[in-house]
Amino acid sequence: MRISPRWFTIWRFTALIVFVGSAVAQPGKETMKAIVVHEYGGPDVLKYEDAPVPEPKENEILVRVIASGVNPADPLIISGKYAKEFGTHLPLIPGYDVAGVVVKSGAKITKLKMGDPIYAYALWGGGWAEYVLATEGEAAPKPKSLTYIDAAAVPLAALTAWQALVNTAQLSAGQTVLIHGGSGGVGSFAVQIAKVRGAKVIATASTANQDLLKELGTDVAIDYTKTKFEDVVKQVDVVLDTVGGDTLARSYAIIKKGGIVTCLRARPDQAELDKYGIRGAPIAVRPNASELTMIGQLIDEKKIRVVVSQVIPLADAAKAARQAETHHTRGKVVLKIADEVSEKAE
Repeated sequence: MRISPRWFTIWRFTALIVFVGSAVAQPGKETMKAIVVHEYGGPDVLKYEDAPVPEPKENEILVRVIASGVNPADPLIISGKYAKEFGTHLPLIPGYDVAGVVVKSGAKITKLKMGDPIYAYALWGGGWAEYVLATEGEAAPKPKSLTYIDAAAVPLAALTAWQALVNTAQLSAGQTVLIHGGSGGVGSFAVQIAKVRGAKVIATASTANQDLLKELGTDVAIDYTKTKFEDVVKQVDVVLDTVGGDTLARSYAIIKKGGIVTCLRARPDQAELDKYGIRGAPIAVRPNASELTMIGQLIDEKKIRVVVSQVIPLADAAKAARQAETHHTRGKVVLKIADEVSEKAE
């Protein structure tokens, strides 16, 4: 599948700027185990090795990582295809979704303390390692009902869905939303967030994932391998497009006048928006601790569930990156970095 350069601009403010110093390790230890990229390329360039120990700045926390999520952007960052445009640097440690325990905090940290279980969208990456840095604006208390594995699957995907549907589309009760790729990382959260908002949900997925769509609360599940969505969907208020390309091109006509399409992998075509009298917005997800806290509360209230299809050891990160390259993951893949810990013990 050809990736449009335009799509990468959506990630400019999310996961494509990788900081060299994102690697961290345990206080008192000079090194930690991490996945390090020394040269751009495919998943095979990922090296499981020792990385240096940085110190948290006054506005940062040091997190002992228990698990880290895998996202479609990760193999694109590893490839370095747009390194010049997006300012990536070598060596780098991928990984933006983290769940773990605070082990050290800077002088200006006021909300989080040593021993707190947290989950975070670490904007500068570095999550595929035993330790990582984050700020209070990126981290929130881990949902009590989730394991660290499940918590690591939440931040970037759930925030993307939230910011697309709640902040941008302002989806409200009684409206209808079409979610393309409803069984994926972002899509699975989007279906549930839309139901929480009181919307009617139509979602697309392959044959194998029709059951998941229904389990998540989808009102109308469409098997895109058998049915063209435009043949059965008309006049929706909102479209959340996680696919791009031809799927986006066919979506404009089924949105009611005044409606909106939010896009993850392409910029909406202004001519098409004008033709149908609709709005469009590319989604550039940003860390937001307050939104993560709200999402965590919904998870603990059993209104949102987390879908993890594979748990892979950190040392086998290349396998996880290959799966991410397919753009056909059911829910999320998570890297296990350490054994689960008791929150009381911490």
